[in-house]
Amino acid sequence: MDNLTHSLVGAMIGQAGLKRKTGLAMPALIIGANLPDVDAACFFWLEGTEHLGFRRGITHGPPAWVLLPLVLAGLLWAFDRWQAKRGKRPEDRTPLHFGWLYGLAFIACLTHPALDWLNVYGIRFLEPFSSQWFYGDTLFIIDVWLWALLIGGLWWSRRKEKRGGEWMRPAKAVLAVALAYIGVNAGISTMAVRSTTLMPTGSQIVIASPIPLFPIQREVITGGNGLYAINGEALPGVPLDRCDLKRARQGSSQIDAFLFWSRTPLIEPGEDGVYRLRDARFYDPRARDRFSVALPDGICGEP
Repeated sequence: MDNLTHSLVGAMIGQAGLKRKTGLAMPALIIGANLPDVDAACFFWLEGTEHLGFRRGITHGPPAWVLLPLVLAGLLWAFDRWQAKRGKRPEDRTPLHFGWLYGLAFIACLTHPALDWLNVYGIRFLEPFSSQWFYGDTLFIIDVWLWALLIGGLWWSRRKEKRGGEWMRPAKAVLAVALAYIGVNAGISTMAVRSTTLMPTGSQIVIASPIPLFPIQREVITGGNGLYAINGEALPGVPLDRCDLKRARQGSSQIDAFLFWSRTPLIEPGEDGVYRLRDARFYDPRARDRFSVALPDGICGEP
């Protein structure tokens, strides 16, 4: 999911009562909910589509769940001590408890892969022990309705808190509604897959992809071997086994990364005679350079 959603979930967990456990609890929860996305730094050293094979991997796996919160807790602890030495520590800040600081960062960090799993992009939960991708096919990467729910809930809880009222109950109620919203969307995706009938490209793979702004609708992707259809309309492509993709992967790190990441790879012949690797999940004929990589000459023969 996007980082606003991750941040809002961390903040809502705090408003549900966990922020009372230790000083700097809210920074631990909000930053902790975003910690696995430190892998975005790969854009500084990877080129083209190579980032696709790196993102949502090692920083989203079990070792990172343990180590990243520990680093964050240590930094927050050091920051509190630094402020105290300079006489800048706020007097109303609750005393820090390192155990709780680490525990809250750990809980928040766990929410990140759980949320990332919900969309069709996928996540490698078990990295570095296994590079298998997992997919939830439940929410679009950016869900404005979830934004509205969490932002409204955070405002409601904070408003109650400032007025001296019961502020934890609204946060807990909104979190429960958010979980119900996710559950309903999971059910919609499951029904969309189960109700899929014969498609022009077959049904070896069936994916119900959520549509932005329309949570009750699904874009159903069906097919296999590089031949796919979206809602029954076939996409342009040639069979994967017609091309020497093994040789292509050996000769290009970008092609290798793309195919490692791709769930529904298709090879689209271009009018310029160049074959391009695309992914049916993110197929957009108007944006040919996004989520695509050109294959070298001779990999698929003549167009």
